[in-house]
Amino acid sequence: MIERFETDDPHDHRLVPGLGGLLGAFNAAGVLTAADVHTAERLGELAGEDDERLRLAVALAVRAARHGSVCVDLSAIADGDDLPWPDPTGWVQEVASSRYAAASVVRVEHDLLYLDRYWREEGQVRDDLVRRAEAAPPVVDEALLAAEAARLFPGEGSADQRAVALAAARQWTTVLTGGPGTGKTTTVAGLLALLAAEAAAGPDPRELRIALTAPTGKAAARLLESVRVAQQREGSPFDAADRERLGSLTATTMHRLLGWRPDSGTRFRHHRGNTLPHDVVVVDETSMVSLTMMARLLESVRADTRLVLVGDPDQLASVEAGAVLADLVGGLAVRAPAAVTGLTTTHRYGAAIGGLAQALRDGDADEVLSRLDAGDPEVGRADPEEPATLAALRERLVAQARELHALAGAGRVEEALALAEQHRLLCAHRDGPHGARHWNAQVERLLGEELGLYLGPLGQEWYAGRPVLVTSNDYGLGLFNGDTGVTVRPAGAEDLRVVVGGSPTAYATSRLADVETLHAMTVHKSQGSQARHVTVLLPPEESPLLTRELLYTAVTRATDSVLVVATEAAVRAAVERRVQRASGLRQRLASD
Repeated sequence: MIERFETDDPHDHRLVPGLGGLLGAFNAAGVLTAADVHTAERLGELAGEDDERLRLAVALAVRAARHGSVCVDLSAIADGDDLPWPDPTGWVQEVASSRYAAASVVRVEHDLLYLDRYWREEGQVRDDLVRRAEAAPPVVDEALLAAEAARLFPGEGSADQRAVALAAARQWTTVLTGGPGTGKTTTVAGLLALLAAEAAAGPDPRELRIALTAPTGKAAARLLESVRVAQQREGSPFDAADRERLGSLTATTMHRLLGWRPDSGTRFRHHRGNTLPHDVVVVDETSMVSLTMMARLLESVRADTRLVLVGDPDQLASVEAGAVLADLVGGLAVRAPAAVTGLTTTHRYGAAIGGLAQALRDGDADEVLSRLDAGDPEVGRADPEEPATLAALRERLVAQARELHALAGAGRVEEALALAEQHRLLCAHRDGPHGARHWNAQVERLLGEELGLYLGPLGQEWYAGRPVLVTSNDYGLGLFNGDTGVTVRPAGAEDLRVVVGGSPTAYATSRLADVETLHAMTVHKSQGSQARHVTVLLPPEESPLLTRELLYTAVTRATDSVLVVATEAAVRAAVERRVQRASGLRQRLASD
């Protein structure tokens, strides 16, 4: 069923007053927004195309991109409701021969309708990946690789990771998949040491230029931290030479790696004519990478650069258009099977959370509910229709906020930062009674009542113990979208400061413009992070945001325990509903 918006307000900004015809009917029904309509009409005027069925098709393509799809299948979009859908027979072919297509506003391929930009980007990603897959493989010293891999991944317990690292060393492109805690970054650390050792021992010894990157600053920082921990933990097979060769590693966001430009949101300083200098590029959390960013990355990477794309294809996809990682896994598995490798044994959490995650991957709603309701202390479910459930959740959040306020007010920074990562409430929605904003406001109101203060955006915005989430990149301050921190009052200081992510830098509150309170957060924004204990608040079963990918992503943020606050019907709806994103990339990669 096609997702619609609902409103009782005739002045809703998504409605176009007085609009008739097909576009008016679909706008009034909540299928198209005013932005979709105005874009299609303006493009129709520029192209000289006034057929309302063709304008509707273009508006649906605009809508598809807004909902995360890069194209639309006009033959399958009608869902049998009472709307005046055009006859799907030949509809897309009519668009393909229209003035829209002649003006390169839209493109049709494999009977899928694209806006021109996404058609070009999808084709570019396909061409670049095929070119890399068909290129002659890198020349390697097989004996040295085997010996170094045996040293860096010793024993039978590391056999899977050793095989993945060796495969990646022998090819230009590798897609490394696996759920949270399966050892992906440990494998990456070993791979980098393996490649660095080979480069140092070759006939022309050199130091590898390595880039570690991720879509968000938080994910990039976690990648770097995980690689360093793998090198330095007790019993690590890394020797002093490995640590010296990799000691200068840094990590950054993809925007910063590619060279952010203030004059463009989709173009960067590095491109096909000014490629990145690195010998190895590792991208973590690839499931969060949009089609546009993948296109910009691939055109910026040299042909002789090893590219390692790391991620979990079962997680939520990018908030922008595309489902790139899932498409790469499905498409490259047909064209270049060796390029897709996976790890399955989890080390982050115990058997209970791991079993729940596997049941979600399998789409087995009965098994998911059985595990949630089995009484295991690591995994549980609470019914939100029971008054005591939400009361207990409020008290847990307020108790943590209360303790956080005390620690931060006393200048106990490290303890405050650690406490902020102990428990996290994850919401499917941003707004509404099940949304993160609502719960943040509740916690601030209740904490304020205890303290005799009026906390929140309309009262005292900043207070000791306010946890914050950075929502945009600030290259001047070195802060990135996804970074988290706590507002503290340093010992002996009068003014509040914000400490982000354990950094020694404390920022004045006046310097932080794009931040949100973090007593609760959306599941989308939690990607790339983790907490010891996670509570997942699901909306009613009719919510279109309720999907298997959302619940899986939320559950796998926990390391110690997870509580799902949801009715049985909501859990079943989540498990049985998949994210539907139209894309032709998988088919393009798999076909000749």
